Amino acid sequence: YKGYTIEPKPFQEGGQYQTCGIISKEIDGVRKEHKFIRADRFPSLDDATETTLRKARQVIDEQGDRIFG
Repeated sequence: YKGYTIEPKPFQEGGQYQTCGIISKEIDGVRKEHKFIRADRFPSLDDATETTLRKARQVIDEQGDRIFG
């Protein structure tokens, strides 16, 4: 997405899946990563994954490379 790689990494917490992921991008030959966890929880892995992707795109749109600072 816009030169970034988004890796959804939802995990189980209290019987539900919590929104979590990694945003990465290669900058000047160095791979930069930003891990994020949100409070959102869902009964299904698919819902958590879709929300993770949506939240990651939102972070990229709002902050761009600043997320690595």
